[in-house]
Amino acid sequence: MEKNLKTIIIILSVVAALLIGALAWVWIDRGGMIKELNLEKEDLTQQTIQLRSQYDSLSTTNDTLNLRLMEEREKIDQLIERINKTEATNRTRIREYEKELGTLRSIMRSYIHQIDSLNTLNLALRQDATQAREEASRVTQQYEELRTTTDEYARQVEIGAQIKGRNFVLTGITESGKESDRSSRITRLKLCGSLIENAISQKGPKNIYLRIKGPDGILLTNPDQGVFNAAGEQLVYSAVREVDYQGAELEFCIFFGNVTFGRGIYTAETYTTDGQIGVTEILLR
Repeated sequence: MEKNLKTIIIILSVVAALLIGALAWVWIDRGGMIKELNLEKEDLTQQTIQLRSQYDSLSTTNDTLNLRLMEEREKIDQLIERINKTEATNRTRIREYEKELGTLRSIMRSYIHQIDSLNTLNLALRQDATQAREEASRVTQQYEELRTTTDEYARQVEIGAQIKGRNFVLTGITESGKESDRSSRITRLKLCGSLIENAISQKGPKNIYLRIKGPDGILLTNPDQGVFNAAGEQLVYSAVREVDYQGAELEFCIFFGNVTFGRGIYTAETYTTDGQIGVTEILLR
């Protein structure tokens, strides 16, 4: 009997020792996990603060863009505050904040693209303004020195040879190809019009450029955007199409998409290398 009692005591002692060891391991492992989660939270905080600093470095002369940048900075400040108030062990919230940080980064890249486009356009406009003044001075001097009937006739012929347009219509197109004015349904804008008949204009391939401005007046572009020369002025276009113009009236359509459309008035400006040939707009509900 005594021998059995000793055996039970030994067994209980071994079990107790194993339980104490297991509890100690669990406690140590929990402490390590909490430390790792705190490090992740600290890293997320630092990334958010860094993004805030990057937003502070963005600047533009466009009032609408500056207002939007201010709104995004406020969102980041609110995110930093929420991260600081959230326990590192709340994995669900931390993952939500990481996704929100990713969204704010994507938005910032979009603003950087818009600011770069505006800066490029402003630089081109300043250069063109200088060139235009120099060209105006040169032409004025030539005109004063060489004012003849032949020169005047040649100038009139050049003006008459410029291609003009008419019947411009801007419509919204849904994914299924139907026309609509509901911003939530359309995926593209379609601009249709005609090049007017002109027997003395130069025949052959012609590029028609489309510039779409949103309700806030900002030019809408996509990754394929480029710069073109219209009557000596460099501009950024939203879309371009090449047509074969042979002097007769020619109908054409240009499509623009790959952006999200909101409510408001969208303005379409159409150009050739001679200059602007038409303006029209559409109200999206």
